[in-house]
Amino acid sequence: MDSGVFAQPVKVLVTGADGQVGRALQALAEEDGFFELIPLGSLQLDVTNAKAVRAQLNEHLPDYLINAAGFNDVDLAEQQPERCFAVNRDALEGLALACGDLGIPVLHLSTDYVFDGHYASGYTEDDEAAPLGVYGASKWAGEEHLRRLLPRHLILRCSWLFSEAGTNYVLSTLKNAAESGGRLKAVNDRVGCPTSAADAARVLLAIIKQLQNGADAWGTYHYSGAEVTTLYGFTEAIIAEARQYDGRFQTLELEAVASADYPTEAQRPTSSVLKCRKLLNTFGIRQRPWRNELSAVMRKIYHAD
Repeated sequence: MDSGVFAQPVKVLVTGADGQVGRALQALAEEDGFFELIPLGSLQLDVTNAKAVRAQLNEHLPDYLINAAGFNDVDLAEQQPERCFAVNRDALEGLALACGDLGIPVLHLSTDYVFDGHYASGYTEDDEAAPLGVYGASKWAGEEHLRRLLPRHLILRCSWLFSEAGTNYVLSTLKNAAESGGRLKAVNDRVGCPTSAADAARVLLAIIKQLQNGADAWGTYHYSGAEVTTLYGFTEAIIAEARQYDGRFQTLELEAVASADYPTEAQRPTSSVLKCRKLLNTFGIRQRPWRNELSAVMRKIYHAD
């Protein structure tokens, strides 16, 4: 006779729950009884406050912590390096120490910006970090704190994150296109693999399921959407999707420009391509085409779902 006893959901505390991946994690976890999510946005928990971090961990005693908090404005980071390093580096020290004391593993979201972008063919997890600016340097330093202080950690580097919420290239492209007067510029000499926040969240939760079932595979991994493209190609795909919903873009013309002709406060990697074979070989997690993810995001933006 069935006893009716079910395993308790895995309790996961999420920092930065009001960000792109944090929101996506909440949406996915709501549909999956395997997880009990404790979402803490920046107003609920300042990750730079080590005392507050310990208090939340002691209160909730989660099975895992996903750190999706971050100072992610790459250009503003050049103007506010102290704040950027406080969130992306120093907070990791506090999280690692507190989680270590309580035996809580940490999954941490990182970035392709830890690399200088000189490898056109893409980067593996073993390639040497060489960040170009404050943002990348702060994220790399945070990774190093985690590696040094907490053996049971998993770092997931993603590239070109986008979603229907927050600040990202898809939303800024739509805004710029609407204000462009019919002609929009896009950089054609930077390559990468766009990654939807929902896809990154899917990967994080899939990893936790395997860790919970006995996988002993801590360390650093890469994940991005499938298919390398230029920023121009990504822009082209965004506008093509938007044309299904917004008549203003029917006659919009795209102009390819070089990065040098489109200066920004922070220097960007020329290649943001992340090789994801280690994740596939270790966890069996395959890349999903970013174009399909973009279609899903656009439907949400235009409330077509």
